[in-house]
Amino acid sequence: MRVILPPSETKSDGGRGAPLDLEALCLPELNAVRRRLADALVELSADLDASQKALGLGRAQLAEVDRNAELFLSPTRPAVERYTGVLYDALDHRGMTRASKTKAADRLMIGSALFGVVAATDPIPAYRLSGGSRLPGFGTLASVWKPVLSPALEEIDDFVLDLRSGAYLSLGPIRGAVTATVVTEQPDGSRKVVSHFNKHYKGLIARDLVKTRAKVGDVDKLAAVLSDAGHRIEITSPTEITVVTE
Repeated sequence: MRVILPPSETKSDGGRGAPLDLEALCLPELNAVRRRLADALVELSADLDASQKALGLGRAQLAEVDRNAELFLSPTRPAVERYTGVLYDALDHRGMTRASKTKAADRLMIGSALFGVVAATDPIPAYRLSGGSRLPGFGTLASVWKPVLSPALEEIDDFVLDLRSGAYLSLGPIRGAVTATVVTEQPDGSRKVVSHFNKHYKGLIARDLVKTRAKVGDVDKLAAVLSDAGHRIEITSPTEITVVTE
């Protein structure tokens, strides 16, 4: 089983790993695009105004441009520790047992506008590039990534739960992968799609799937494992589950 998580805009600083080496990342067939985008980000960082516009940065976020300028020089850390925020707080990788961290390394992958998809333990630097960004000289990032990312991900010989959403899912959709929608149920029985806490529940789901000893090979087994972990799961279709919260 593989679980693909969305990235986060916020990222931790520093790290103890050597500077970025694209050859150290999973899916080496993506490295040509990774190199093009990384070089473009470094070049863009020389123009503060252009960076602010292309990356959608406010004045309080201009330090993100410095991160991009140091992309090939700054230290790295495992991707699952680089990304921060609501989902990664719920996942709580640092609080996992050694056995769970080993499973996380095998099972978790993370979407990325810059790297396409990385494995949980892939060493990456801090950077700023969102799924909806448009770099000078490029079209949409979906037009750049989709021709190479979808084929690469579809070669994964395993059951895939794709928790990416929005712009990141469009970078490289996977035929046959199961997706998840998080909804909240009101006292009157009506439902609405969860926004902020969507990430929280996806983090909890990923954590429970890291911990399980069960072999998950289809949507029915996925629903069973998550139900046993305390989630309310409905199978919407062979490729979609709904997570119902209150």
